Amino acid sequence: MMITLTHYLVIGCILFAISMYGVFTRRNAVALLLAIELIMLAVALNFTAGTRFLGDAGGQIFAIFVITVAAAEAAVGLALVIAIYRNQKDVDLDRLTILKG
Repeated sequence: MMITLTHYLVIGCILFAISMYGVFTRRNAVALLLAIELIMLAVALNFTAGTRFLGDAGGQIFAIFVITVAAAEAAVGLALVIAIYRNQKDVDLDRLTILKG
C-alpha cells in the first residue's frame, strides 16, 4: 500500500482534533499546555508532509520555526505553572484567581 499525502493530512487532522478536545475540556494547566503543544506538532506534521510530496523545502523550514516556538512556549508556560503552583498550591484553571484584577 502506498502512503499518500492524504494519509498524512488525515493523521494531522485527527491529531489536531484530539488536541482541540484537550484544550476545551482540560482544566489542569499542564494538560492544557500539552494540548497546545500537540496542536503545534499537528501543524508541523502537515507542513512537512506537504513539502515532502510537493518537493519544496519551504514547509520544512516553517515547521522548524513552529517546533522552536512550541519549545519556547512550553518552557515559558511550565515556568508560569510552577510559579503559580508555589503561590496557590493548585494548577486548576477554574480555581485560579491570581490573575483577576
